[in-house]
Amino acid sequence: QVQLVESGGGSVQAGGSLRLSCAASGRTFSSYAMGWFRQAPGKEREFVAAISRSGGSTYLADSVKGRFTISRDNAKNTVYLQMNSLKPEDTAVYYCAAARGVVTTRGALYDYWGQGTQVTVSS
Repeated sequence: QVQLVESGGGSVQAGGSLRLSCAASGRTFSSYAMGWFRQAPGKEREFVAAISRSGGSTYLADSVKGRFTISRDNAKNTVYLQMNSLKPEDTAVYYCAAARGVVTTRGALYDYWGQGTQVTVSS
């Protein structure tokens, strides 16, 4: 069992930055690929970013490439999402998730989910 707790959300003006953190419980964090997803009101959940178990491979949605960066610190059992040049359309609840095995962009393949953290970007 893995428990995930997100933090770092908040309200920011367009063009600003936020860094989300996701702390995982347990001693097997490095066994999991990690991902970030988001869900805006009235919309389906969408993939944002993913990182492999070692951190050697990362994937970003086209909508955030060049603005967001995903990283992880396996010694701290934490995955990060650095968000720069934020836009109002980035407003959503952001969730981190853990997947056994290889990194994936498909939410259905993630085994554990955090409770989410709200990000609000005003124009």
